Amino acid sequence: MLLKDYLTDIHNTITDYTQTGLIVSFDVSTDVRTEQIGFLKGVLVFLDESELFFKEYLDLRYCLDKKMYSFHYQDAQALLRFRYDNATHKPALGFHDHKHTHEEILFSVVPNLKNVLDEIVVTYFK
Repeated sequence: MLLKDYLTDIHNTITDYTQTGLIVSFDVSTDVRTEQIGFLKGVLVFLDESELFFKEYLDLRYCLDKKMYSFHYQDAQALLRFRYDNATHKPALGFHDHKHTHEEILFSVVPNLKNVLDEIVVTYFK
């Protein structure tokens, strides 16, 4: 997969949610290193003024490899609702990919933007 194809998928996902009225504004920037390596970051603002900040450092040479990622969702008062990331913790968590909630840090699979947006819709915009 080429980075431009991945970025097109991201753009299409954001556009789909924007057309529903759920996302009221967004800003996404990319730093393309090669045709298959790059960094993207963005912020999506939702109808209730909650925000999703995300960033991904991607290596697509052999498979989709998210070297670094974070999907940080917060309410209008900037209080954490959840965050997915793969940052190293000390002491070690015992797993690399994880989700932060108010109460705990849980094992998770590597999410993509659509998964995170679906979770936000189901959990906070019923």
